[in-house]
Amino acid sequence: MIPREILKKIRQIEVRTNRLVSETLAGQYHSVFKGQGMNFDEVREYQPGDEVRSIDWNVTARMNHPFVKKFVEERELTVMLLVDLSGSGLFGSVSQSKRELAAEIASVLAFSAIRNNDKVGLILFTDCIEKYIPPKKGRRHVLRVIRETLFHEPRRTGTDLIQALEFLARVTHRRSIAVVISDFLGQNNPSKADIRENLRRRVVLSDSLAQTPVTALRQANRRHDVVAVQITDRFELELPSLGRLVLKDAETGEVVEINTNDERKRQAFANRQKKAQQERQRMFRAAGIDSIQLRTDEPYGAGLGRFFETREKRRRHA
Repeated sequence: MIPREILKKIRQIEVRTNRLVSETLAGQYHSVFKGQGMNFDEVREYQPGDEVRSIDWNVTARMNHPFVKKFVEERELTVMLLVDLSGSGLFGSVSQSKRELAAEIASVLAFSAIRNNDKVGLILFTDCIEKYIPPKKGRRHVLRVIRETLFHEPRRTGTDLIQALEFLARVTHRRSIAVVISDFLGQNNPSKADIRENLRRRVVLSDSLAQTPVTALRQANRRHDVVAVQITDRFELELPSLGRLVLKDAETGEVVEINTNDERKRQAFANRQKKAQQERQRMFRAAGIDSIQLRTDEPYGAGLGRFFETREKRRRHA
């Protein structure tokens, strides 16, 4: 039995996101995420303006006047949502945490998908695979995706994007739309301790240890259409002036003390975060994937709409 407060929260998200999908995003989703090919539909008589290349010469010869083959787009897609549940997602300087925003973005994309008769699957990850829900259609399935994204209690607190992408490759054999929803903080790289432990056990290092997030994203994008949705918060970009604070890293447990009244320290922090954000953008470009940044303190509907418009225009002129 699902508690009433959980059902209420899920229902609130469904109402908000369904309105956005109905009014704005469903058509854009259909235009941006195309099917994987064309299927034969029927043969009909030639009409002025039809492509000469579409003429079916065998039928034309039998009927003594021209007929053309008609094809329709193979529309059904699979949308795989890879949602980061690491400890840093619990942060939020406004009423909504990054994890709650991630759940809403997942909801918008899932409802857009089922409105277009596409399947939706879910991979929840930290530095391990927390949960996998195979792709299906239907409202009840989407509500389960929202519930798990919001209320699943992760076993771990770290982040391992590479492992999540490798798991995607193992469970998804057909080309899909793979949307990674994460703050992209704390990506795991092999530490010296990891390497020493593998050598001690005389085990050859796995591909995941040899990979970087860039190579993992690039490889995933060869098989799928990968989109990165970065969730961030204003206080992760610039520190407020609130005096002396003790801050704890939600993923590593590291504790630091900082005087936020010191303007030079706030500026140094902002510069570091700006540089880190530029590095993430370079990572996305190097991997050849589209990305969008959304913040907990800003409405996400307009940002998603602009992203879809930009992507559609670029693909139309490609």
